[in-house]
Amino acid sequence: MPYDFDTLLDRAGTNSIKWQFRKTPDGMQFWDQTNAHHGEQRVLPMWVADMDFQVAPEIADAIQKRAAHAVFGYAQPGPGYREAIQGWQQRRNDWSIELEWINPVPGIVPAMNLFVKRFTEPGDGVLIQRPVYHPFTFAAEYNNRRVVNSALAWDGERYVMDYEDLARKASDPDVKVALLCNPHNPVGRVWSREELNQYAAICAEHDVMVFADEVHSDLIMPGNRFVAYGTVENAWQKPFLVGTAPSKTFNLAGLKTGNMIIPDADVRAEFATEQRAAGLLGINPFGVVALEAAYNQCEPWLTEAIAYIAANMRHLEARILAELPKLKIIQAEGTYLAWIDMRALGLNGEQIESLLLDKARLFLDEGHIFGPEGEGYARINVACSRTLLDEAIDRLVRVIR
Repeated sequence: MPYDFDTLLDRAGTNSIKWQFRKTPDGMQFWDQTNAHHGEQRVLPMWVADMDFQVAPEIADAIQKRAAHAVFGYAQPGPGYREAIQGWQQRRNDWSIELEWINPVPGIVPAMNLFVKRFTEPGDGVLIQRPVYHPFTFAAEYNNRRVVNSALAWDGERYVMDYEDLARKASDPDVKVALLCNPHNPVGRVWSREELNQYAAICAEHDVMVFADEVHSDLIMPGNRFVAYGTVENAWQKPFLVGTAPSKTFNLAGLKTGNMIIPDADVRAEFATEQRAAGLLGINPFGVVALEAAYNQCEPWLTEAIAYIAANMRHLEARILAELPKLKIIQAEGTYLAWIDMRALGLNGEQIESLLLDKARLFLDEGHIFGPEGEGYARINVACSRTLLDEAIDRLVRVIR
């Protein structure tokens, strides 16, 4: 059936972080972007990684049916929940997992922090690869661990891992864990089997445990193939953890429903102990039925959503190339997030932010939040209607051309 991704949705009054809040040094601040500010044009928020699409109708139906019951007590997932995840991994990634490997969590970022806290000591090193999703840095810093950065390299065509530097950093005996982002947010790389095998071999050689964040793994652009870390031969040389969720794939982030896949029984028990200590128990009852509906019924919706997002990516690239040749779109292999190289404008991060927010009235993620390597870049979310995307591009053109 055809799905509607073109309708402009009004998200006012929904407490949407994307549309009604902004980041400040003290946390999120209410800042309703659905209205004009000081008589000026409203801000278009293209930052937070959630979609401006309605969920698949099967998911909405499952949630409405559950809501009609009108009892919302404490919940735990039944067998069907884990079976849905197991089936999804088998169909999508050719990865055969056992039901007992699955540990529900309220999100992959909380799980990452639990992992760092459990498997390292204060002062230990946490290996990351900037530019990278900023909670990777926070997972180390907020837990009094040391960020050890093996920056991605640019080979003239795309970002790649610097294996020589990675091995050198991993050889530090204080580096106990590594956080892998696949697909890599914000640069959009989908790591190949060969790349992952080399990464896993380096980590195993130096006794570094890997946490693989695969939350964007279902959002792969045509012509690319996602490789689950659990299907990589060298990954099995040392226990590992994989974080997955329907949140990005099916626009369910607000339901706070994620899952850790942990094959090693001892590691699984230790992680569960840390989770209990943090009081992160139970699950959102709406998340249970939403996940089951998504993984069991909604692949047709996802196929169409990916096609629409891919067309948006091509549209953005074509218009930027034709109308703003000073900017460069780094072609995304996965995610619905485009990485824009704005360094040719000769502006620093603060100036770019002012150009985008104050002049263009666009709220994007500034590149520097992903690490110093992101200075001069910006991240834009293209999981929106083509009309909204064109309005954002028009605003860029007006202030830069």
